[in-house]
Amino acid sequence: MIGLIHLAHAQADAMDTFIKFKNQDNVVQLLKPEELDTFSRQTILNIFEVHERRERQYKAYPVQPVLDRIFGQGWRAADEIVFSCKDGYQPSIPVAKFLAYDAYLAVASADGSPFILDNTLQNHEVVELGPVYLVWNNLKFPILLAEGAADMPYQIIGIELATFATRFPGMFPPARVSAEVKRGFLHFRKYCMACHTINGQGGGKAPELNYPISVTEYFKPEYLKRWIDDPASLRYNTTMPALAAEIPEREKVLEEIIAYLTAMQRVKHTPPAKNSKK
Repeated sequence: MIGLIHLAHAQADAMDTFIKFKNQDNVVQLLKPEELDTFSRQTILNIFEVHERRERQYKAYPVQPVLDRIFGQGWRAADEIVFSCKDGYQPSIPVAKFLAYDAYLAVASADGSPFILDNTLQNHEVVELGPVYLVWNNLKFPILLAEGAADMPYQIIGIELATFATRFPGMFPPARVSAEVKRGFLHFRKYCMACHTINGQGGGKAPELNYPISVTEYFKPEYLKRWIDDPASLRYNTTMPALAAEIPEREKVLEEIIAYLTAMQRVKHTPPAKNSKK
């Protein structure tokens, strides 16, 4: 009961939260969720809710018209869109994905029920979704189901056009590495960096993995692989999700992520001071 009361207060607070739209560190617009009506037409969207493994309906706004109105057509030539969330989650999603598939900013459950979900991927943690929640029309584009929930951030408070190499320079592997390490870097970008940091760069929801000591230096190899594969098998009540079961060639992806983390032992940079983070 206390948890539900807490969530009710959180949802009320979310309505008073601004979403900050930025272009390369410059603030372009501050919007409340209800002000999205000015930029796009609300629709009822039916999706397969990956976090709950069932279909759900949301009141949502198509993303493209919102970005067109706020950033102009120039956003379509940008590199990435970085989403900042209240819980520290921070995915960086290629603009090309928004041009290829239909993305929406959800603001409420379509049936009037609380705007929350039971996150089965994180030990059934009940989470609030507001101020806004990025969802994709994965019933129209089933190929998106293979990606799991990596690009479905909730509690969004910031949307920023960015260049990956400029925003996250400390995440790149050293020069002259194997193709396996290069692929591992791409997998890490997609499935891991939204929560974890490398050299202080990435999401703020989970621990740093490289500085000052790499996770590959203090984790036994067999346990590191098992931790990524099935965290709950090593730690009771963990909220870290396993690498999505739907990912094609999942075993190979897992090995390549570890190859990237191992290579990053040779590339350690002092993270920026916390008070310098924008």
